[in-house]
Amino acid sequence: MPKQRNRKGKLRLNFASFISFGVSSTICACCFLTFYLLLLAGLLPLLNFDNSVDSSINQIPAPAENHGLQNLPMLNEQEKQVIGSMAQNLKTKLQNLRNSRGMSDLHIKDAVMNEFQRLRHDKQKKKELQKSAGAAVVQDPVPAVPGRSPGFLVVGMHRSGTSMLSGLLVNGCGYEVGGPLIGAKFDNEKGFFERIDAVLQNDEFMKSQRIWWASGVRNYDSDKALADLKAKKIPFQEGEKALAFLNNPGNVPWLQKDPRMCITLKTWLPLLNGKPSVLFTYRHPMEVALSLQHREKFQLEQGLRLWVIYNMRGVQNSQGLCRVLSSNDAILADPLGEVQRIASDLTTKCGVPEAPRTITQEDVDKFIDPNMQHGKKQMGEGKAIIETMEDGCVIRDYDSDFMEDGPEKQHERDVYMTAMRIHCAFKSGKAYEDDYEWPQLP
Repeated sequence: MPKQRNRKGKLRLNFASFISFGVSSTICACCFLTFYLLLLAGLLPLLNFDNSVDSSINQIPAPAENHGLQNLPMLNEQEKQVIGSMAQNLKTKLQNLRNSRGMSDLHIKDAVMNEFQRLRHDKQKKKELQKSAGAAVVQDPVPAVPGRSPGFLVVGMHRSGTSMLSGLLVNGCGYEVGGPLIGAKFDNEKGFFERIDAVLQNDEFMKSQRIWWASGVRNYDSDKALADLKAKKIPFQEGEKALAFLNNPGNVPWLQKDPRMCITLKTWLPLLNGKPSVLFTYRHPMEVALSLQHREKFQLEQGLRLWVIYNMRGVQNSQGLCRVLSSNDAILADPLGEVQRIASDLTTKCGVPEAPRTITQEDVDKFIDPNMQHGKKQMGEGKAIIETMEDGCVIRDYDSDFMEDGPEKQHERDVYMTAMRIHCAFKSGKAYEDDYEWPQLP
């Protein structure tokens, strides 16, 4: 006859007898509990409960619907013992691990305080960065023009960050840009935010005077272009498409962006039903010249010369219009804060209707690569100082492909110095004054 098993002894075993914590599970549990304690320690200074709050909470009536909580089964004594045994087992193993690794409440407190100090340091550093960027953006000395403005033109030289700025304003703030737009390319993966019809029409204006965007733009004559347009000597089919958008009240507030507007702006103004505002932005001249050298294979001198002409004409042609000023450095330093400031100034200063929505940090993160800011260095850093302007702006030397004492290097250097003096005048605000004397190009 088979031997009967001792069922009585088996019944004495409880559920906790089958619980076993291995090294991996213990470490995971300890990590979770340590993180939980760190979180509580970090939030402890923020908690400021008093008796009145506790009493008010206690007086809140229970909700009519308890979401089925009354259906949860009650724990019996044996189940309570099992849970208690599991908790005690975990507590013992955690204490042993802490003792073996030398962990203590003081260590946890120190870790929390170190993390707090790090966060405070990062916040202070961000404030200093925003302050330094804001100092590079000055207010336009030209008084604001009263009245309502249907939209604004983003005016700035090629490769100066106008596409990035326009993209933030369109995607983040909801300004109308219409379409079709020039698509993204290798040199501008996020898109240009330029209406194809407006760009093609600007090309027609320039073509009629035998110039193009990178040659002869200094000689562009807005009055002649208007006269030729009136005499139907210039094709205007693309211009009519652009005006159909810009003069449509349903598209207010609109944004129009094309670097060629620096040159052709005064040709467009009489064709618009409303007086537009201008958002002017600039970038370091050597950064622009190097970008054009990479994309167009231009020599540095040609890129610097174009920088001078485009920025000079952009400011001159927008005199008398309400302007909001910015810079590529300011956008990269604090894109969220700078775009918010621009949108506010366009409305409060220039009368552009309020942006349909407010840009968020999420909008910025989707559009701007954070490495663009962290990898950026000041142009000429570590180079010898060539000249110090009256306002303290420093002009440093640069790298050139020409021999130091050769005539090509001297001619390139003269154009560079002209561009840098204007750059310093942008930073101080002098270049926006009506009586500013623009340096002559050599």
